[in-house]
Amino acid sequence: MGTREEELKGLGADFTFGFIQVMDGEKDPRNLLVAFQIVRDLIVKNYALGPFVEELFEVTSCYFPIDFTPPPNDPHGIQREDLILSLRAVLASTPQFAEFLLPLLIEKMDSDLQSAKLDSLQTLTACCAIYGQKELQEFLPSLWSSLRREVFQTASEKVEAECLAALHALSACLSRSVLSSDTEDLLDSFLSSVLQDCRHHLCEPDMKLVWPSAKLLQTAAGASLRTCHRVTRSVVPLLLEQYTKHPQSSQRRTILEMLLGFLELQQKWGHVEEDESALLALRAPVCTVVFSAMTDPSVQLQLVGIRALTVLGSLQGFLSPPDLELVVDHLLRLILHEEDSQSSEAAMEAVGSLAPLYPQMFSERMVPRLGEELAWVSPNTPLRCRCLQALAAVSTHTSIVRETVPVLLQHLRQVQKGNARNAQDVVSVCQSLHRVALQCQQDAESCWYYHQTVVPYLLAMAVQAAMQESTHPLLGKALLEEEALAAMVPVISAANTHLSPELAAQSVSHVVPLFLDGEVSFLPQNSFPCSFQPFEVRGVLGRRLVALLMAFVCSLPRNVVIPQQERLLRELLALSCSCNCPFTATTAAKCFAGLVNKHPAGQQLDEILQLAVNRLEPSLAEGPHRTQALTLLLWVTKALVLRYHPLSSRLTDKLLGLLGDAELGPVAADGFSLLMADSPDVLHKGCHADVRIMFRQRFFTDNVPKLVQGFHGAGPDVKANYLKGLSHVLNHLPKPVLVTELPTLLSLLLEALSCSDRVVQLSTLSCLQPLLLEAPQIMSLHVDTLVTKFLSLASSPTMAVRIAALRCAHALTSLPTTVLLPYKARVIRALAKPLDDKKRLVRKEAVAARGEW
Repeated sequence: MGTREEELKGLGADFTFGFIQVMDGEKDPRNLLVAFQIVRDLIVKNYALGPFVEELFEVTSCYFPIDFTPPPNDPHGIQREDLILSLRAVLASTPQFAEFLLPLLIEKMDSDLQSAKLDSLQTLTACCAIYGQKELQEFLPSLWSSLRREVFQTASEKVEAECLAALHALSACLSRSVLSSDTEDLLDSFLSSVLQDCRHHLCEPDMKLVWPSAKLLQTAAGASLRTCHRVTRSVVPLLLEQYTKHPQSSQRRTILEMLLGFLELQQKWGHVEEDESALLALRAPVCTVVFSAMTDPSVQLQLVGIRALTVLGSLQGFLSPPDLELVVDHLLRLILHEEDSQSSEAAMEAVGSLAPLYPQMFSERMVPRLGEELAWVSPNTPLRCRCLQALAAVSTHTSIVRETVPVLLQHLRQVQKGNARNAQDVVSVCQSLHRVALQCQQDAESCWYYHQTVVPYLLAMAVQAAMQESTHPLLGKALLEEEALAAMVPVISAANTHLSPELAAQSVSHVVPLFLDGEVSFLPQNSFPCSFQPFEVRGVLGRRLVALLMAFVCSLPRNVVIPQQERLLRELLALSCSCNCPFTATTAAKCFAGLVNKHPAGQQLDEILQLAVNRLEPSLAEGPHRTQALTLLLWVTKALVLRYHPLSSRLTDKLLGLLGDAELGPVAADGFSLLMADSPDVLHKGCHADVRIMFRQRFFTDNVPKLVQGFHGAGPDVKANYLKGLSHVLNHLPKPVLVTELPTLLSLLLEALSCSDRVVQLSTLSCLQPLLLEAPQIMSLHVDTLVTKFLSLASSPTMAVRIAALRCAHALTSLPTTVLLPYKARVIRALAKPLDDKKRLVRKEAVAARGEW
């Protein structure tokens, strides 16, 4: 058939008849796959079937539905699914089979076997793609009857889903058929049957058939624009009437959820002309129902109302200007004055969806009122938080961002002037600014406006607060608190990451001179009382502003040249090693590491790194700044590990050596978590860091053998440091890699469970839990030790350890039953104690684990 098609076709229907005789009675699944492919080729490539259409159907359909279970260890690897799909491709390849196939499908749909039902429904869906009205006409009543019965009666979600898919395909098929003047409109009569059998159930919102009926109607309506009009015109007025008739909130919620389903179908077909849309005629009653749900005391009904409102707003031209004003008013009321946070959060989400569609309405009607509310409400209250969150939520369009950002910055200025000692208000504003920044990132215009408005403003306020430190110690102090500066970092980072290289270079040319030379001319309100020199010793709080420098320079694209970079690196290096403030020293170290990670390879980088090593080695050996030196070592090592720099192995060896240090050992061990984990503010892909793929696997291969060797040679007082370092590395390793290395490491992990350090215990337990699920055969060999350790740790004084141990005890149940049975009574008895634990979260895990055992 592949090489002699013309000759075979020359035989005419004799070839088809001959093949039917050859295929008849075939049982070998290998031959059947080939035979089904040949039958499909006969049909698709237009071989002559002659009078043998029914015979060809019979010789293939006798295998339907496929009932085949491959034998164990089958060398051919033929699966039941392969045969099902191959046969379906034959049965659904031609409309000529319709008169024989459809009665067979109806018969099998009524079967008691779920597999037969599913196969029949999936085959019917496939056939609808090539059938027309002529093929379906005779069988439509029977097909609808079977589909309706299955959806109304089935307990299987799979069967219901396939029934709905088949109904969708049938409706779409009837919608595609072109009507001639003398033919009956089958789509109309079919939809009439669907409406007649389902519509009356919608009047019983408490009865069990209400949702199956709604699903059938929505599925039929979703097939085409025509079906959507026909069903909507009949069903939506009924639902509106029922909503008015039923006063109970629970019933109204059911009715509104059904109405929401039909509204969402309108979204699917986009903008519709007024004279074509059945929904536009019902605009007033639909809006009345949705608005009434928004004012109902029931939170659940409010939530459905908010979703419906969002859909109505997305229908182009549906809401009139007075309706839109009401929409904004309702959402504002829910955001500010609804006690339940669910409704308030849902309203904010709706605002974010609708604001880009109606920017002028939200700019004029919502933003000023939020600004007024923010001006008089007390600090650190839930209402102020909601105002700030709402201002961020509404900022989803460029024109609105230009209104909301000044309001947020003005509020921040008020906080600074108000001598607030509590940084929480600053943090709240920064969280809102951060959300706005993320929303601006996809639009170049918004992004640049945000960047040149917010970044200089934040820098100016922070610099002013730092300069007033000596003259007015309390003025603006909240801005210099660690948590306030930490909240500003993501704001500045998010404002930078999506800038074009040209704009980023323009901006960095101002910011670096600000920190190195005190060049403040680009800042707004730049009449400062003295010069700004954050790298000088005076002004302890002012040096904390290095956090803002870090946020700026470490989030720039890699191809942006940073002015005076070598000088900046030297200043950061000196500050990170000598500063007594842990926040400042750590921030400077992170900034140094972020710049080193992106620095082009070459002599300049080698010189800077050598300078860092020369500074680190004596500081680590002795002196008052050992902790600062270790912090710098960790961050520089991470920067180099991520980019596969040759010096990274030397620095990692230095870190391994520190695990035996009595003073720095525990901190160095925790540092392995920093090396392996994703960092939120620097050295991650989002801020354009140089992160190579599989750096964790490479670090594991290079360093775990050294950790194991160090553990065996260490004294008893520092062994825990090696275990802690090892458990941190394993915890962040991709699980498939860990499973392959498990046999060599498991004994060490079990030893780590006996360690008294709770961080080691917690890290090891969280490492073991997934391994119990993914490597049950290996873990089964150590089941006795595992059971003993987990039950012992389930009564640990630390809550987090108790929870992790109970989760591991739960995960043990995935091991083979024969392995677990000897321990069953002991475990159930031991797990009775944590059922009475004083902490609810522990009790919850104990219930789950004990129930599984």
